[in-house]
Order: sequence, then C-alpha cells, then structure tokens
Amino acid sequence: MRIEPLTKRHRRTDFGCGVVELDLYLRNIARQDLRKSAATVFVATPDGERVAGFYTLSQSSIELDLLDPSLRAELPKYPSVPATLLGRLAVDKQFQGMGLGKLLLLDAFARVCSVASVIATAMIVVDAKDDSAVRFYRSYGFQELTGMANRLVLPLETARKAVLGGR
Repeated sequence: MRIEPLTKRHRRTDFGCGVVELDLYLRNIARQDLRKSAATVFVATPDGERVAGFYTLSQSSIELDLLDPSLRAELPKYPSVPATLLGRLAVDKQFQGMGLGKLLLLDAFARVCSVASVIATAMIVVDAKDDSAVRFYRSYGFQELTGMANRLVLPLETARKAVLGGR
C-alpha cells in the first residue's frame, strides 16, 4: 500500500467509505481543492489507481483560549497559534478493519512533522464526524477543544513521537 498525492490517474468514483459526505468530497471536490490550493489530498493505493483511503491537510489556527491549560503552557502567549488541519480522513469499506486508518494518520503526522521547520505549526487539529471518529482520534492522544466536542487537537510533539515510535 502506497500513500501518495492525489492525481488524475487515481480512480475516485469507486471509493465508498460509508459516509456520503466523504465519498462525495473525494469524487467531486478533492481535485478542485488541489487546484485552488485549499487542501492537499493524499491517497492510499494498492495498485497506483484504486483509492483505498485518503486524507487532506491544510493550514489553520487555533485560539489559545480554547486549549486546555496543560496544552497552553508551552505555547507563545498569542491570541492564536498555527495549526495544521487534518480535514478529512476516510477508508474505503473494503479496506476497513485492516489498520489503514492508522497508516493514513501516521502518514499525515509524518508529513506535518516534515514541514514544521519550514511552515510553523504547533498543533494538528481534526473535526471528528461522529463519536466513533472521536474515539479513534483520542486513541492517538488528541484532546477536545474547550466547548467544541468534535474538534480535537494534538500537539506536534506528540505526533512526532508517534511517528518515531511507529505507534
């Protein structure tokens, strides 16, 4: 299984993760986001064409007041801090339950960590679609933002440790 940037050769129409919004995003919007530099899209592919899973990354920021005090302690005292948004992450039904979600997440962590010295980012932020997604992200150390049940954050250092440890 390779994880690579989305290109024209990837078959997006066959993808089905069970969440219509995510399926439609990959089929109809992902390439537009790439062209307009709204997000980068990475796909897991077993053969260079079929899409087994995907995720998106884009720049964001988080208001410092929304972070748990334990997370704020090491950050500069600005109104907000730079973050990277892991906007979408999905696995095709035929590949679910095989650890591909973990592989995609760790790949996203590695890519964010690799550019963090060029484009500052203090956190990775996700908007979990449902309780199952919240549990998935929490299992990797993500914490909820104050007053935002499905928006979670992970300090960059935690992501770096996960990549180095192969969590």
